[in-house]
Formats: sequence, C-alpha cells, structure tokens
Amino acid sequence: MIVLVRHGATEWSTSRRHTGRTDLPLTDEGRAQAAALRPVLAGLRPDRVLTSPLSRARETCELAGFGDRAEPDDRLLEWDYGRAEGRTTAEIREELDPEWSVWTHPIADAETLASVADRVDGVVADLQAAGPEAVTLVFAHSHLLRILGARWCGLDAVAGQSLVLDPASTSILGWERETPVIERWNIVPDPYGPS
Repeated sequence: MIVLVRHGATEWSTSRRHTGRTDLPLTDEGRAQAAALRPVLAGLRPDRVLTSPLSRARETCELAGFGDRAEPDDRLLEWDYGRAEGRTTAEIREELDPEWSVWTHPIADAETLASVADRVDGVVADLQAAGPEAVTLVFAHSHLLRILGARWCGLDAVAGQSLVLDPASTSILGWERETPVIERWNIVPDPYGPS
C-alpha cells in the first residue's frame, strides 16, 4: 500500500499560482491542515516515509507525525514550471493562448511533462519492487502526485490532469491482484475535527 499525501496550503496554492521549485512555507491554514492529518495517519505503520525536500512537504510530514522517519527524495520535487512559476493559468492564457494548460502546452525554460514522468517512473519502479505487502508513505506536491497516480496505473502522464488533489489530501495506491490500482483518491480530513 502506498499512501500519497499532498502538502498543506501555501500562499501560492491558495491563489492557484503554479508552485514548482519556489520553496514557500505552509500558511497557518496549511499547518492546521497538516496537523489534521496526524489522527488520520496515526494507525499507519509505514516501512518507509519519503518526502520531497521542499519545506512545504517536509513540514507537512513533520506535522503529520512522521518527520523523524522521513527520507528526502529529489525525484519527488514538484514540476519545474520555468516561466510559468508563480503565475496562474488565467494569466498565462491571457498572455499566450486561451487554451493553454500545463498538461498540454510547452512551457518556456521548464521541465517537460515527459521529464517529470521519467522521474516519477523511477519512484513507481521502487514502490512496485517493494511489493504489495510494503507500506510506503509519500509526502509531495499536487502535479507530481497526480502524475505518480497516473503512472502507477500504467497511464500516460497527461492522465494526471484528471486526478485533482486538494491540499493536505491523502490518496491510496495498491493492487487488485497483480494490477496496480488507485484504491482511494483526494481524501481531505476536516482540520477542525468533527462538529
């Protein structure tokens, strides 16, 4: 079983700006979201805990209760958006093309979708080699995890555009017999607990 965790909210994720390699911290809301993951993940006994080295993922991992076990993995860095970094899709569409999408259009000075998929494929190969009995917890970023979900299932990386992830959400990858599957996707805990 692989549990994917997207980091909590940052200033740019809240304003829907492409946030790749800019190392933004969690907002107060993001820290509350990350802390709300602690009881959700408390019963999990992972064999490995992997995290993107960027602070928003590492802090989410720490607040969720797994910071002491975390192994930073550069392959889990978010997509390098080049000139799209810090900009919204709406801004880019206004400037370049009304149909522009990070998933389907080239980005100046950025990492290509194929390059991100190559990085993710290495992670997927490691996770699959560990076998269905292993439990791995992965803290990373929206687009990276969406691509990971698609590649886990043997789909093209662009299929990640159909797998939306909210901040501080969890998703579960596993197997149906020998077939890699998505068991659950985009589960968001209530940061304020039950009402």
